[in-house]
Amino acid sequence: METKPHQPIYTTGDAEPTYLDIQAEVGITKHMGGFEATDTLHRLCHLDEAQEVLEVGCGIGVGPAYIAKRFDCRVVAVDISEKMLSWARQRARREGVVDRIIFRQADIRELPFDEDRFDAVIAESVLAFVEDKEAAIHELIRVTRPGGVVGLNETYWIREPSAELLSQSIHIGSAIITEAEWRAIWEAMPLEGRTIETFSLEAKQEVQDRIGWVGCRSVLPAWGRLIKLLLSNPRALDALRQQFGTPAEMINAMGYGLFVGRKPQKLAVTQDRGIV
Repeated sequence: METKPHQPIYTTGDAEPTYLDIQAEVGITKHMGGFEATDTLHRLCHLDEAQEVLEVGCGIGVGPAYIAKRFDCRVVAVDISEKMLSWARQRARREGVVDRIIFRQADIRELPFDEDRFDAVIAESVLAFVEDKEAAIHELIRVTRPGGVVGLNETYWIREPSAELLSQSIHIGSAIITEAEWRAIWEAMPLEGRTIETFSLEAKQEVQDRIGWVGCRSVLPAWGRLIKLLLSNPRALDALRQQFGTPAEMINAMGYGLFVGRKPQKLAVTQDRGIV
């Protein structure tokens, strides 16, 4: 599928706010499938066996706090936006898990960690905003320990989108591809036991899942910040429409997949370079 260059996901200066600018400003985030999808991904990634988990693109910190509480493990959470990380730190304090989570600002394309470190690496609704998905996945694999698991929850087009839908998608900074393209990418990754579970979307359920993910305690203050932002920054109106007015047609044209694979164990090498 041919795509046009997508818009910046975050802006600086006086530029019109983007989709993710609005999320970071008001303190909301989302991914497809809500907690049900997250629970399935965690199960497939065997987080109950993990001691240290990396979540990339943590947003306002729902995922890292959930992992730390449920699995009682160490979590490293990164996001490209410092505003998102500020919300995530607040949530960790509120959830009583701040001592189990380390937050760092980082780009999925260049993670500031040594190779072969984490038992599991998770990313949900992150690569939809990254054009070079293969390079990003290789970076996730690099920091996963041998025998560890990489797990993604990512959106795709269930069929070729119309020109109008593709334009709307590009406008919010996304680089969504088709299910077939995602399958081809995943099958080419140097992982063992690669699995893909796919799901359809329904607009009404997706709205409910978004509210459930953020939580009512956070949604209401976010609406207040949203109104304040609109009053103080009229240029945010278009981005606000994109954030809260995603057409049902677009959602119904999408599905999402859970992509999971295990990093191979390294072969032991003897002194004479023979393989054990």
